[in-house]
Amino acid sequence: MKMIFQQAKNQTRRAFLKTSLGAAGLVLLPDILPARLLSADSPGKKIQVAQIGCGRMGHSDLLSVMNEPLARLVAVCDLDSRRLAAGKKLVEDYYSARGEAGVKVKTFHDYRDVLASPEIDAVVITVPDHWHALVAIEAAIAGKHVYVQKPVTYSIAEAIGLRRAVEAKKIILQTGSQQRSEHPWHSFRIASEAVRNGRIGRLKQVKIGIGLDKPSGHQPAPMAVPENLDYERWLGAAPEQPYMEGRVHPQNDPTGRPGWITTEDFGLGMITNWGAHHVDIAHWAMGQELGGPLTVEAHAQFMKNDVWTVHTTYHVEMLYPANVQVILDNKFSTGIQFEGDEGWIFCTRGEDNEDARPPLRASDKAMLAPLKGDAIRWMPSKSHHGNWLESIIANRPPIAPIEQSARSLEACAAAWISMKLKRKLTWDTAAEMFVGNAAANALRSRKARKPEYDFELVLKKAGIA
Repeated sequence: MKMIFQQAKNQTRRAFLKTSLGAAGLVLLPDILPARLLSADSPGKKIQVAQIGCGRMGHSDLLSVMNEPLARLVAVCDLDSRRLAAGKKLVEDYYSARGEAGVKVKTFHDYRDVLASPEIDAVVITVPDHWHALVAIEAAIAGKHVYVQKPVTYSIAEAIGLRRAVEAKKIILQTGSQQRSEHPWHSFRIASEAVRNGRIGRLKQVKIGIGLDKPSGHQPAPMAVPENLDYERWLGAAPEQPYMEGRVHPQNDPTGRPGWITTEDFGLGMITNWGAHHVDIAHWAMGQELGGPLTVEAHAQFMKNDVWTVHTTYHVEMLYPANVQVILDNKFSTGIQFEGDEGWIFCTRGEDNEDARPPLRASDKAMLAPLKGDAIRWMPSKSHHGNWLESIIANRPPIAPIEQSARSLEACAAAWISMKLKRKLTWDTAAEMFVGNAAANALRSRKARKPEYDFELVLKKAGIA
């Protein structure tokens, strides 16, 4: 792909699309692309991208987008001025190192100003989980294409609302479920394709390890809000509470693991943090991309008298159609084991944490042999951000669309709700509600702290039912 772009350097955008992407069988010149992208004098003739959120994963997303020939990173946005400055410097230094002198990247405090900018075509949303839905919904309404980190939203209701916005505005949304793409972890594609094609016989059980969060060892204690952080807005829809650095993000380390990941008001813990990755792959393998569990039964221990509040140990059992049982347990090695009546396949990111075994293995290595010509195969996706950008150009669904990531979030959030209520729940996949359980259905959403953070009001104002 890089060679193609080098060859196309002196062509107009329209001519380039016809000669390069046409050979790949992609739909050309979609109406959703701004006309200026197709003009010969457009800046760089690339998709103009803004990064919203410049923390740990924000840095990773910035680098990934800038490495893609289709994109130009033109703006960064963050509520923490120190992180904003770091993001700006990262981008400008990157382009400078590539021989582009005098590059100036725009900075924004408020994402709404980003969305109002006509020069920006697409946004990468790398904010805390409790902000995913509102920023992504407003971006879709503004006609911006979206890359949003996983879990796609904080709650079930938000996932449904975001799907409605994407469908109504017909923008391209890619969820950051990068295990679906070929690099850097090809093991998940091979394993899930093999299972989907019956290599282990009838699938009976899926065992998933998603890691374990442990208490910080520090009791909650209010702190003074740093001058560089707009904490009032950072709270967004979450309940009012005093500032604690341990519940937000490290002030002296832009790439340090943030505390909001382990604070339930902002993120639900490992069940959605890593669960969104591995349950998503399990859905792929099972053919449940648009489905979900029939029943969910979970129990967990939650942190107490600690600055963090999410679950620690956990055990989750979900029953899926065709009598497939999906189990998540903190005792399992991080990864996914598919067990069928003819054998098993295991996949993970790197070497197994237990004894350095390979990240992809099976009871019989023949199960991992190349598939035959008539097999079910996943769409090509060399890189996750690249797949998103190519999907924008082609006006076709990306490899991790909202229709599917919403279902992965629903399964994980349903497990969390079962943990909280300490009871077995029945899930109606079609209605996206729990059957006969008002308490569980009440936890599908939460009341926004202020009307301005209510995503349903935003959808209503935009006329999206």
